Formats: sequence, C-alpha cells, structure tokens
Amino acid sequence: MTPKWIVLWLTLPLIAVEPAGYKYWNAAELLAKEKALAPKMNAQKVASERIGSFGNHSALALHREASGQAELHQHQADLLVIQSGTASLIVGGTIPNARTTAPGEIRGPSIAGGSKQKIAAGDIIHIPSKTPHQIILDPGQQLNYFTLKVNE
Repeated sequence: MTPKWIVLWLTLPLIAVEPAGYKYWNAAELLAKEKALAPKMNAQKVASERIGSFGNHSALALHREASGQAELHQHQADLLVIQSGTASLIVGGTIPNARTTAPGEIRGPSIAGGSKQKIAAGDIIHIPSKTPHQIILDPGQQLNYFTLKVNE
C-alpha cells in the first residue's frame, strides 16, 4: 500500500465523526418521540422528556392533552417548535395567585392581562425569561412540541 493510501485510510474515520455537542433530530423521529410520551402523562395530562443537555441549554420533547398552568421562568427563555396539533398561547400579563414551585420557577392557575394567539404545527415561538405564558387547549385537542430551554 502506498503512503498516500495509508494516510487516506487513517483519516477517513476522522472525517465522519460528529463534533462534540452536535445533535440532529429529524421531524418524523421527534414527532414519534413526542407521541410516544402519551402513556406517560401526569395528572395534568402532559408528558415531557429531556432529550438533550448542552451546557447553558437543554431540549425537551412534550406531549399535551390538556391546558397547562401559567408559568414564568426567572432565568430561562423558551423556544417552542410546534410539531402537531393546535392550541392558544397566552403570553405577558401577570399570574394571579402565583407560587414558586422550584428555584426560579413560578406557576399559577391563569394569566391576567396577557395577549392570546393561536398556535399550530410549524410555528416557532420565543418566550423570554421573566415572561408569563400559558398553553390552552380546546377539549379533545392534543399538542406535540419541542422546547429548547436557554439559561441566561
């Protein structure tokens, strides 16, 4: 074997290696993962699974069959990618009767004075930290979505 072929043979495995921290989720696999969460739903009819952690941010797959509580993350922004289903998103305003459920996490039953908009498959939503938000589903609806949580 000539030296050129030896060098090429030794470097080929290096070319195919993915960089540290790289992750690819194709749309079909991600949606299948979200739908597979349905049997794992909690009492609030939502199921989530952390599917990646990358230093200052993490990724979650979520399946929801009921409206969620109002929430506010003091130190994290959310980037939501809606995979399937429809819902309404209320953002802004205040959370009456808010309570701290974990460090930096505030929850409550509803939002007062927020802005409401419809969300559906294909939508991408950025929610800054310290911003109240709540997902409301119509009866019988489901929502599957990917969330990237970014620490400040």
